Amino acid sequence: MDTEKAVFAAGCFWGVEEAFRNVRGVVSTRVGYTGGDTEAPTYEDVCTGLTGHTESVLVEFDPAVVSYEALIEVFWSIHDPTTLNRQGPDVGNQYRSAIFYFDKAQERIARASKKRLEEKGALKSPVVTEIAPALRFYDAEEYHQKYLEKRGLSHCR
Repeated sequence: MDTEKAVFAAGCFWGVEEAFRNVRGVVSTRVGYTGGDTEAPTYEDVCTGLTGHTESVLVEFDPAVVSYEALIEVFWSIHDPTTLNRQGPDVGNQYRSAIFYFDKAQERIARASKKRLEEKGALKSPVVTEIAPALRFYDAEEYHQKYLEKRGLSHCR
């Protein structure tokens, strides 16, 4: 099986991971940090909002089962892409909305999807989602991986 990777940031990574983990065709997920300039950040570092990193989810998927476009649709559906540096009660640039692309094809798909979302006119405010090249992804500490599943708060696959 040939797989591809995608990285999404949509607020606290626990719920974001759970949403993607339950998508048919997703092979694995890892929560972590990306988008900043601090090397090997810890959760405590990222929580300061000073690292430039965002809480993110690395999604490995089988494109024969689920498309990158379909994953972006999941991304739009699980958060508010119109709130700058905030998702619900979580505030700070580490909670910003972002799509990190690995190649030109992913960039093109992400930008086209964002444009379609904006053109629908269904949102009351402009979409502030960052679309940027994927930088180094740092795995979060092990206790953050599959956090909701470990606590019995996940949905059945």
